[in-house]
Amino acid sequence: MARNGSTNMQAKLVLVGDMGTGKTSIVLRFVKGQYFDCQESTIGAAFFSQTISLNEVTIKFDIWDTAGQERYHSLAPMYYRGAAAAIVVYDISSDDSFTRAKKWVEELQRQGNPYMVMALVANKADLETNRKVLAEEGERYAEENDMFFIETSAKTSQNVNELFYEIAKRLSKTRPTRITGMHLHNERENNSRRLFCCSST
Repeated sequence: MARNGSTNMQAKLVLVGDMGTGKTSIVLRFVKGQYFDCQESTIGAAFFSQTISLNEVTIKFDIWDTAGQERYHSLAPMYYRGAAAAIVVYDISSDDSFTRAKKWVEELQRQGNPYMVMALVANKADLETNRKVLAEEGERYAEENDMFFIETSAKTSQNVNELFYEIAKRLSKTRPTRITGMHLHNERENNSRRLFCCSST
């Protein structure tokens, strides 16, 4: 629960990346604290919501988890256009997924919200023995493209909450009305509705 006098924000967040990189697993770990070894592939996109409270800001994330299969690629712009933040996911044990992640970054830079907060996420950090993409490669690419970089494991929950808290902190610093994909709400007007603080659909 946010403190009195704090600001409520609603932010659209989208996850993109190749099929099998663990996008849905990351979201399920964050929203529901769950992980499944055999996670079915997303069809089209899946919607989740979750709320994070910082010191002076409470942010409700509207999360769109997009399908990684190529046949659904043409649908992706419907979900990332107007998003306040994007998480681009790759699998540390797959060079191809890192290459694909770079293409997603280029597409988001070209067609997405120009003020979007972007994170490059190296998932499946628990597969260190099968690593194909060095952390330094991801860090370097993220730095070159004004993103922040983090390695996660949806399986062990490593850095999953930290990922979303970092996005929330960055969004809270970019509160001007020019930022699309975000809405500010008056604390008193919304206080009663915020009683169900953490919801998912």
